[in-house]
Amino acid sequence: MKMSQFWIRVLGVFGILGGLILLAGDMLLYYDPVNMSLKQNMGNASDFRIIASGVCALFAAWFYMLGLGQVYYAFKTTKPIFRNGTLISFGSILISYGIVHGAFLAIATTAKLATEHSLDINEAVLLSEKTNEILRLFVYPLFGILSILFISQVWKRKTLYPRWIILFFPLIPFLIEDLVTKYLQKDIWIIIKGGYLNIILVIFFTASTIALWNIKKSEIISE
Repeated sequence: MKMSQFWIRVLGVFGILGGLILLAGDMLLYYDPVNMSLKQNMGNASDFRIIASGVCALFAAWFYMLGLGQVYYAFKTTKPIFRNGTLISFGSILISYGIVHGAFLAIATTAKLATEHSLDINEAVLLSEKTNEILRLFVYPLFGILSILFISQVWKRKTLYPRWIILFFPLIPFLIEDLVTKYLQKDIWIIIKGGYLNIILVIFFTASTIALWNIKKSEIISE
């Protein structure tokens, strides 16, 4: 597969945009500068914010999948089993971002109804939260497989990525989430905590794009 340097860069930008769009979708549900309860903030969200958040998830999933093309290209020098394994596992995870966000829309909708009708918000969102948790259980094993494939191949220098990209691979920031968010101020905490999973993908695709930005022409045209 041949790809120009321009398109390698563009695919990375698509991945970054996917993360920023879904981060905006998260904030449409969660953000309130004074309230740190995500459930209450979702219950107070307007109809427009909830609907717009759902639209963000659709476009973000499309952009994320385009961004995956850059990762697939970086793995073009690996054996097919590793390249295809990375594509399938990473792609499944990125698709799940949009689907899991849909479950959050259900949480937001039930939280809003509970707020409007003075119902117990925790009981109202219980089923939606359970659905969300079950969906995540399918994603974690894929994340484990992806981590093994990605880190091992990059460390062995089998890809076009430099080794330092491992520091920005989503596994590292995912494991230190509590440490990162523990001491943040309220308004910043809402943004970082509420949009953390998309922020770590913005960081990854940014690092990926930088790593491949000035890739040698010989590496682009070779197989």
